[in-house]
Amino acid sequence: VQLQASGGGLVQAGGSLRLSCTGSGIIFSINDMGWYRQAPGKQRELVAGLTSGGRTKYADSVKGRFTISRDSARNTVYLQMNRLKPEDTAVYYCKKEGLLRPPEYWGQGTQVTVSS
Repeated sequence: VQLQASGGGLVQAGGSLRLSCTGSGIIFSINDMGWYRQAPGKQRELVAGLTSGGRTKYADSVKGRFTISRDSARNTVYLQMNRLKPEDTAVYYCKKEGLLRPPEYWGQGTQVTVSS
């Protein structure tokens, strides 16, 4: 099982990025997936979650700016990030949640840096 996150980079405040998470050995459409982030000196936090049934949840800090979605045909989960702020700077990770369908799996992180 492997998860691969990509799409990070350097962007100015107010800009947009789209992160992608692809996987092998996992069918995303039947699993709950999440995007997390970890900023220097801070704990890893949930940014957005998407259940197998299509329900979404977001951290308050990103509501209205970020959108999590899934392309089942491509077995890919996306995080569209708009109106980025410097405080969004972090390493972003995708995760296959393990609460209902263990185990959980983490992808490697992708760095997002937002300059002011």
